[in-house]
Amino acid sequence: MLTEKLKHVSRRDLLRLTKHFGISSTLLAAGSLTGMVTLPRLAEAANSTYNKRFKNKPKFKLKFGAAGFTEKNLLIERAGCLQFVNDLEERTDGAIQIEFIGANQICGQTNCVKKTQQGIVDLYAASTQNSAGGAPYYNVLDYAYMFPSRASQYYFLYHPGSQKVLRDPLRKKHGIEMLFSHAELRGIQLGLAWKDKPLVTSVTQLAGTKNRVTGTQLGRIAMNLMKLNPTPIAWAETLDGLKQGLIDGAETWASAVAYANMSPVVSQVLNLEFFCGTEATAMNGKVFDSLGGELQDAVMESSYLTQVHVQAANEASLVNTVGFSDPQHSDTIFAKHGTRVSMFSDAAKREAEEMCSPEFHPKEWEKWRERINGWSGGMDTYKFISDIAREIPKDTLAENVEPRRWWKS
Repeated sequence: MLTEKLKHVSRRDLLRLTKHFGISSTLLAAGSLTGMVTLPRLAEAANSTYNKRFKNKPKFKLKFGAAGFTEKNLLIERAGCLQFVNDLEERTDGAIQIEFIGANQICGQTNCVKKTQQGIVDLYAASTQNSAGGAPYYNVLDYAYMFPSRASQYYFLYHPGSQKVLRDPLRKKHGIEMLFSHAELRGIQLGLAWKDKPLVTSVTQLAGTKNRVTGTQLGRIAMNLMKLNPTPIAWAETLDGLKQGLIDGAETWASAVAYANMSPVVSQVLNLEFFCGTEATAMNGKVFDSLGGELQDAVMESSYLTQVHVQAANEASLVNTVGFSDPQHSDTIFAKHGTRVSMFSDAAKREAEEMCSPEFHPKEWEKWRERINGWSGGMDTYKFISDIAREIPKDTLAENVEPRRWWKS
């Protein structure tokens, strides 16, 4: 962990370095070091990174609003933000320079997309579900049980069809160029009131409970059908809600629980996998257009490389860092806090699917399905994405999905 590596560097010294070399240069330098990091080593690395980044006068200086992400929690949920910054600056030889602003300093989960649309920031990272409030077309990812696995999510993100059904409509409707995303599937995370209760293995055991929901409208449809009483609560307030028992649980994904320091108040992680958990990085469409052909190509290649990195790194982190496995490694975040994982059986997930998916309850989904189909230009978005997601075997491991450049046929 980066914080462990930096334990020999005082907070005051770290602040001095960030003031001198900038936050981005210092973070990129710290992330590149291995072993014990001392102040002289970090200062030397920060100086080298700074000189490399600023050796040429940039043609474009971009602001990257990365919601609540920091160098620390990006080693838990591997969303790829800093890898993208580093690669794009190197790839363009400094022609593009990016100021990384995380820790909710300039925008948060629900408003990063709006601030990108307004031009306050040029790029942002946040979940597509929280971003759906400002860019409703993101709901296209959230039909219940459209994706059977994380592998199918990555397969879709690499697929040329994702350009047609997701990325192009986002540009047209909301002015957002989606670049890359991490991929997990959402379950229910139960609070401390469930700590001493038996492990939940069926969604029917949660009937009548009260659970936090994100900004996605489609997620609420599924939760209502499963009798989970979706309750809109801001991400920043969810931890307190779980701790104080104001809600029974929250719909989110495993690494989000871990990176947001929720594991001390989450007693059970239920692997329901009922719709997308996608932490995506996107760019203001007008800014992307202003870069010109050569730099646009660089952005896409850096996005592709970052997508490949995220695919492998987050799959490893889920097991080795988060503890999202059964059995768990003893030194993981979940194991240290006694957070139990319930890996729902195929039969239990099928039970939930039959309770809530568009396949079994078309009428309840009809209004939003027609709306999204209209925004897409007339596609049957649910069928289009479902068909792509099922082009690979259901038991394909996420790390074995073959990467490809989605913008090329």
